[in-house]
Amino acid sequence: MQWLNYHHLHYFWVVAREGSVTGACRVLQLSQSTISGQIRDLEQSMKTTLFEKSGRGLALTETGQAVFRYADDIFALGRELMDFVSGRPLGQPLRLRVGVADIVPKLIVHLLLQPAMQLDEPVRILCVEGKMEHLASELTAHNLDVVLTDAPLPASVKSKVYTHLLGTCGVTIMGVPKLVERYQPGFPRSLDGAPFLLPTDDTVLRRSLDQWFAAEGIQPIVRGEFDDSALLKMFGRSGEGVFAVPSAIERDVRRHYGVRRIGRPKGLRERFYAISAERKLKNPAVVAISEQARQKLSRLEPQ
Repeated sequence: MQWLNYHHLHYFWVVAREGSVTGACRVLQLSQSTISGQIRDLEQSMKTTLFEKSGRGLALTETGQAVFRYADDIFALGRELMDFVSGRPLGQPLRLRVGVADIVPKLIVHLLLQPAMQLDEPVRILCVEGKMEHLASELTAHNLDVVLTDAPLPASVKSKVYTHLLGTCGVTIMGVPKLVERYQPGFPRSLDGAPFLLPTDDTVLRRSLDQWFAAEGIQPIVRGEFDDSALLKMFGRSGEGVFAVPSAIERDVRRHYGVRRIGRPKGLRERFYAISAERKLKNPAVVAISEQARQKLSRLEPQ
């Protein structure tokens, strides 16, 4: 068995945390040659490069980033051990690093993450938003524990990850009261020629809406296209057009944006997924999200 030299790992961890060997020298009260030598020994034992030149400083390589995360966990666990043997309370919250596809409504994200925050053990959530391709790469690099999205990972994204369906809900068309008064009677045919605020055409909801428009013979007037669902709703609140939301957050959207329901397209369903780097979910917070998501989405869908 190949043993890890934790002294070398600690010097590496401090350099990575401080951003430079000079900074690590101040923290560790050691010479630059000593620290540099220890890091070289670590790289030789691991048979990999952990740092690379970046301008006048150092930057972690891809492998170095992964080693830093492991070191962070190792030394955090060491601190917990010392707290335990000294009789101090542990108090270390469970960390949950969540990636959120930028098209997923923030109200849905909050709804899905609530079960994690209600666990008996404290949970600290880190949420980052972005495009699915970037989030998938962060997931495979173990920078994230789970990614929330409205679609399975596309085949074009070559990442070894697994898709878990969390649940489904209907879709509601909403608008300010004057638009509801005009377009609710005769729904859905009344929407022919209606001003619409739509998600961008690379989203699942947009493709579903386009198919529904075609099936119903509806030709909307597109007043805006958005890849940010919150911005879309802001325009909807000002009466620029009608828009679609997952029915599970209809009540919250009505309360936050002063809009009302026009109608619900039959057969349209929104699906939400958790993408993970593991086939079977293990993180207790992610398991709680998965187990309660289906029930939450269906329970909050108004009849």
